[in-house]
Amino acid sequence: MAASQPLAPTLFLSHGTAALLQERSLVKDYWKHLGKEALDHGVKGIIIMGAHWNVNEPNRIHVAMNAKPDCMPLVGADPAIWNKFEANPDLTTGRRVIDMLRAEGIDAQADTKFNWMIDTLIPLVGLFGCKTPPVTIVSQNAYWDPFFHSRMGASLRPLRAEGYLLIGSGGGTHNLYRTEWKYSLGFRDVFAMEAPPDPETLEFRQALEDVMCRTGGGPELRRGMARLMMHPYFRDAHGTDEHYVSACFIAGATGEPEDRKTPAVLGAECWELRSQCESQFIIGAWP
Repeated sequence: MAASQPLAPTLFLSHGTAALLQERSLVKDYWKHLGKEALDHGVKGIIIMGAHWNVNEPNRIHVAMNAKPDCMPLVGADPAIWNKFEANPDLTTGRRVIDMLRAEGIDAQADTKFNWMIDTLIPLVGLFGCKTPPVTIVSQNAYWDPFFHSRMGASLRPLRAEGYLLIGSGGGTHNLYRTEWKYSLGFRDVFAMEAPPDPETLEFRQALEDVMCRTGGGPELRRGMARLMMHPYFRDAHGTDEHYVSACFIAGATGEPEDRKTPAVLGAECWELRSQCESQFIIGAWP
């Protein structure tokens, strides 16, 4: 693909809890900005990998192909924000995604019964409200290989030239073993904390920003995101891998030599439940 061909940006969004859809924060405002920007530039569709859908077979992923999916309730947010949400599955693009992944040796399978979950619903509602562009959801692979998920992103990178917005939904840091729910459960306050996040979590959060923003796009980003899974505090920041590897998917979609010098920006951030850093990254910009 020619370096001069305009490409849509890619996003790695920490989806957080549904409370982010209603509580005042820079993240809430930034989501609205990103959604408006995509619509203003005529976004053709959304390709999104969440964190809660994983396929436990080697080299296999699923693509959502349910024409009328049910949607999980977004508990923690006022139902008035989300109860009129209209799922807009893009089955035509879903079939293209399956074919593109298979062409690169990835065993992509259609899932005609998959129902949408909060890991994709929260950012979609945050960006677009209750009416979204056409959406294609792809699963993760439960072997958590960063290079595999990067290869998925690279396989779908050409869709950026057609105006598709590729999103990885996960978490900057996400360790439920260290999450403090007491203020959320007792007072519905996800931002309250009596102590700062653990030093290990803060250290990894900084390492993630450094790799993203100092590297920008290109093959170095793919390598950097994979290398972070060997960071000495990775397991402190991510008790499990699923909220991280969607960032590797985005690194692959912005990881060709032609993507070098593509800037990455940390657009907004907040902390929830003391251990969850809800970082929002954009790589590139709309042409």
